[in-house]
Amino acid sequence: MERFSIREVIEQAILTERLGHQFYREMAKKFSENEGLRKLFETLAVKELRHEKAFYELKEITGGDEPEGWEEVSQYLRAIVESEFFLGKGKFLPSLEHVKTVEKAINFAIGFEKETLLYFYAIRDAVKEKEIVDEIINEEKSHIMWLNKFGESFLKQEGGL
Repeated sequence: MERFSIREVIEQAILTERLGHQFYREMAKKFSENEGLRKLFETLAVKELRHEKAFYELKEITGGDEPEGWEEVSQYLRAIVESEFFLGKGKFLPSLEHVKTVEKAINFAIGFEKETLLYFYAIRDAVKEKEIVDEIINEEKSHIMWLNKFGESFLKQEGGL
């Protein structure tokens, strides 16, 4: 299995944030008739751009030095990136045609945020600049809470709970 360099890992995080931004923008357009959902997705899209910028800054700070124990971390990160859900063979994330309902959009977004968290926790363990990644991790956690809360209230309105 090919190893990632620390720079490649951070570049993958940048791509993940870019794809998250794209997903949230598309969902805001798709569900524009629901003001609450549109605003939620627009807010999340803006936050993804901020995270992308933070990872660019982290890439500049870290340089190219591989942290201790990088071989194992690199293999774990590659497994996440190659997973079907994340960015793997089927490119599930960029293919948004499967998201046709509000419930699917919310559930997909929660799943994406969880997968992203796993990736960012692994990055955090590997870099010295933990506070930068911690800020992003905390925001990603808040995204999951927002999405979950919105999903619960939406399902209640729809009579699903």
